[in-house]
Amino acid sequence: MKNATWCAVILGGLMAIGGCGPTPSTSSAPATSAATTDAKASDKSHDHSGWWCSEHGVPEGECSMCSGKVAKEFKAKNDWCEKHDRAKSQCFICDASLMEKYAAKYEAKYGKKPPEPTDNSPAK
Repeated sequence: MKNATWCAVILGGLMAIGGCGPTPSTSSAPATSAATTDAKASDKSHDHSGWWCSEHGVPEGECSMCSGKVAKEFKAKNDWCEKHDRAKSQCFICDASLMEKYAAKYEAKYGKKPPEPTDNSPAK
C-alpha cells in the first residue's frame, strides 16, 4: 500500500509539471489580426530566440510580423502596410530596396549576407 501511495504522488506531480505551460488563450501576447495569428500558430518551426528573423529578413527585435508589440509601435508611427500586414519600412514585397537596409545590419554583425527571407520576399 505504501508503494502505491508514493507512485500516485509521483505520478500526480509529473502530471502537474507537464501541464503548467501557458496556453494560447491565457498567453499575455498582444492581439494581432486573425490572418497573422493563424499564420503564426501554424508555423511552429519559427524560432524567435535568435537575433535575426530568417523568415522575414529583419532583426527579431524589430520584426513587425512576429511581435504584436513591435507592430503596434510601427502603426503608432503611421509606418504600416495594410495590404501585407507589416511595417511599411519592412515590406520587401512593396519595396524590394528596403531589403538592403536590413541586409546591411546583418552583414555588419556577421560579416556575410543574410539568408533569403522566406515570408517577406519581394514580388517577382
